[in-house]
Amino acid sequence: MCAALCLGLGARAASGDDGAISRERLPLFSISKSENKNQVLFEVRLDTRCRPIGDAPVVSYWRMLERSTESVEPLLSVEGRAYGIGRQQILDRGDSGGTVRFALRALPGREIVVRATREGSTCLAEASTLISSTPARLYNVHVRLAWPFGIDSLLITGRAQSDGHIVRETLRP
Repeated sequence: MCAALCLGLGARAASGDDGAISRERLPLFSISKSENKNQVLFEVRLDTRCRPIGDAPVVSYWRMLERSTESVEPLLSVEGRAYGIGRQQILDRGDSGGTVRFALRALPGREIVVRATREGSTCLAEASTLISSTPARLYNVHVRLAWPFGIDSLLITGRAQSDGHIVRETLRP
């Protein structure tokens, strides 16, 4: 999974012979932080035709890397204010894919668009946003925490949709 997230190439899930998708959730991007190795992962839930499922198909949870690569936990409600997802809007559900728009609660003015498509028997999904005024595939937001409390800065990283070069933007509160 890190290969898709770290390289900003989007995510894929292959379907079986019966047309069912072998995974319902595809990874989109992560939030890391300076405090420890744990990350918040964002995924999109898709049906067998690669269309977003439900009214809130983008989900997030903790990957507790301080424990193990397999350890996961839900976000606590208090953590949702910092790392959670704001209101989601389904822009379309086509025959084979769909589009969802949302923002992180911590960055309500920064729109993120998730596009899910089908390529043969494979579902593809990617999250895109503007990074330094460049349309880019988002793959990480790194939170540099301030001591003893608060946020020093956010580093948003992705790959430019035009040519794939890495783009970064630092935001300070």
